[in-house]
Amino acid sequence: MGVAGLGVMGSAIARRLLERRRTVRVYDVRQDAMAELAGDGAEPVDSAALLASSSSSSATVILSLNTADIVEQVVFGPEGVLTAAPEGVLVIDMSSIDPGRTRAFAARAAKLGAGWVDAPLSGGVPGAERGELTLMLGGEEEDVERALPVLDALSSRLTHIGPPGSGQLVKSVNQVLVGCGFAALAEAAALVRAAGLPPRQVRAALTGGRADSVLLQEFFLKFAEVDLTPTGRVSNMVKDLEAARDYARSAGVPLPVTTAVSELHRWLAAAGHGDADNAALMHYYGSVPTGDHS
Repeated sequence: MGVAGLGVMGSAIARRLLERRRTVRVYDVRQDAMAELAGDGAEPVDSAALLASSSSSSATVILSLNTADIVEQVVFGPEGVLTAAPEGVLVIDMSSIDPGRTRAFAARAAKLGAGWVDAPLSGGVPGAERGELTLMLGGEEEDVERALPVLDALSSRLTHIGPPGSGQLVKSVNQVLVGCGFAALAEAAALVRAAGLPPRQVRAALTGGRADSVLLQEFFLKFAEVDLTPTGRVSNMVKDLEAARDYARSAGVPLPVTTAVSELHRWLAAAGHGDADNAALMHYYGSVPTGDHS
């Protein structure tokens, strides 16, 4: 199988598959990223087209890419996944991109004899490393069935929502909840820091109450202690929240809270923190030391 896109998330996915004794080909425009995965046992290739080259008629390629434009180039471009021998190839797109373009990509792949499953994820790098991602699947029934043996190695929960694009729509819902949740955590953490309260005891006091959540347990200390270790980029949250806003506008649904949170993330990106972890929201509250541009 192949993995295209070796950022923080794509690399974690590739490593998890290698740990499960899968043969994994990898491709990225960054040679250093491929070299690092080669050290873990992956096979780097020179083009996305080589990810799907196989004596088998059931090659599978996972995408972990930033935008729909990049997905289109990697799959349908001159040296794309489906340029050489598309018949029987299954593309599993674990990127977070526009639902409408996902539907168009799936239809285009089908005309070439290839399958397409959109499988956006929640759980981040820790979830991938543990094989505990939550996946939202869109695709035709037979394509989803083909994808399951691969996705089972990466996830503890997956749900087939409906036809192509359905998974991306649910990911937008997920990101509205997570993005707004991060903003709430940042404000709560700012209060805790201002009051000089011990963050771990605060989290313990909230555990089991109505404020308890996966976000509280996994991220509250990260925000309160201003831990900027990368687990997810501000720029990706901007992209995802704006995609949710775009769809909401087309559907006539107001999203005032999401809009405010989106603008907060856009402010961070404009200030040079687009590649920083989501905990960089603490910049807004003056909690990050001057000169730290993480």
